[in-house]
Amino acid sequence: MKTIWAVVGDFYHEAEPAKKSLEQVLEPFLANGQTGLLYKEVSDLAAGQLGQKPDLVILFAENRLEPQSDPEAAWMTEDISRQIEAYVSDGGAWLAWHSGLASYPEDGAYVNMLRGYFLSHPKEHSEVTYTPVSGSALGELDGTFRFKDEHYFVACSEQETEVFLRSSSRDGESIAGWLHPYGEGRVACLTPAHLPEGLLDEGFIRLMQRVIAWSLELEPVDA
Repeated sequence: MKTIWAVVGDFYHEAEPAKKSLEQVLEPFLANGQTGLLYKEVSDLAAGQLGQKPDLVILFAENRLEPQSDPEAAWMTEDISRQIEAYVSDGGAWLAWHSGLASYPEDGAYVNMLRGYFLSHPKEHSEVTYTPVSGSALGELDGTFRFKDEHYFVACSEQETEVFLRSSSRDGESIAGWLHPYGEGRVACLTPAHLPEGLLDEGFIRLMQRVIAWSLELEPVDA
């Protein structure tokens, strides 16, 4: 059985909607005994628990702890960043999901491993269209899906990774998903979703299932 650790929720993102989404994504993997799921906190990662070597870590939490009252307070030190990088390089898998891309040092080991990071999003939510890129390592994907979302704009070293998803809205276009091997491990990054309607969207759920399968080197549940 593959072990998945999920760290979900931060100041701007309630944990429960993300957990509900993730449990729907993982339901077929959990039901057939391929994976187990444990929820962790950023403090667990900071405390060095990655030494237990889970098969996959999913991070849906930004770096800032109290962005309004203490914008400088952050949980990921450079030492923790290097521990994460070493964990993946040694064969672990990492999925940076939505806020797992946000406010981490651009020149740190973590962002270097991700090969991309959050830049900004418009103040107002809008209808965002997500379009899979054909021919990616995720295999044959369903068509576009769209929902009201926080449209993430990102920086991505496209020449050093494989883009599998792009986004567009009234505010512009961006890369929305990418993945690559890293040492002996694997890294995937995905920008949607923020609101419950997006987190539970069928197109998003199916895409996430593909990303999880790729991360753990499992057969896609919809193949």
